[in-house]
Amino acid sequence: MFSVIKSDCNRLEISEVIYECVSSELQDKDRETVEKMMNIRDHDFRKESNTHQLLQRTGYDCVKIRNYRSAVVCLVVLCVLLLTAVIVLRVYIHTNNTSCTAELWKCLHEIDEWIYYQSSLYYVSSEWKSWADSRQDCLKRGSDLIIINNREEQDFVRKISGSGVWIGLTDIHVEDSWKWVDGTTMTSGFWNAGEPNGNIKENCVFTHFSGWVDNSCTKGYQWICEKNTSC
Repeated sequence: MFSVIKSDCNRLEISEVIYECVSSELQDKDRETVEKMMNIRDHDFRKESNTHQLLQRTGYDCVKIRNYRSAVVCLVVLCVLLLTAVIVLRVYIHTNNTSCTAELWKCLHEIDEWIYYQSSLYYVSSEWKSWADSRQDCLKRGSDLIIINNREEQDFVRKISGSGVWIGLTDIHVEDSWKWVDGTTMTSGFWNAGEPNGNIKENCVFTHFSGWVDNSCTKGYQWICEKNTSC
């Protein structure tokens, strides 16, 4: 009986050793399996992360390309519009305003002698001539003796002239019917006190700091020419 018990004990010990070995082997395999799974998961995560970064970078590059193409298209369209506008403007000027363009170029060449004020150019002479000769000089310059339309222009003339200057006003054709050189009738004036008073002897007008004065057209004075800058 004792031998039987001993035999049973030996079998039990063997069984426990086998169990421990098997258990240990299973645990090792489980660990290896888990580690393989973790490695596979980590590899997949890194692959997914790299793919996401690549997609982000690719999308950013695509946006940059689209923005660049849009800017190029806008620039080309703008250049075409500007070129079209220039061509249309040149054609319009050439077909409808040839004389105006020539006159403006002439003004640009003479600008150092002219004074700009309220859309007109004014020339103050440095010589002294009769009213008729003064007007002829203005006509040669593509202008005429000044026509004063309002108080502002009168004050402007007084500032730039200093002394008396011929203006484009006369009653040489009909006594006391004062007309400007463009044929319009004077409706209001800036006469000096007691003027006009010359009757048939004084048919041309000059102005100085105190106002308009009629005088003999053969007298010598400086003069002011005026031309409009618009056609």
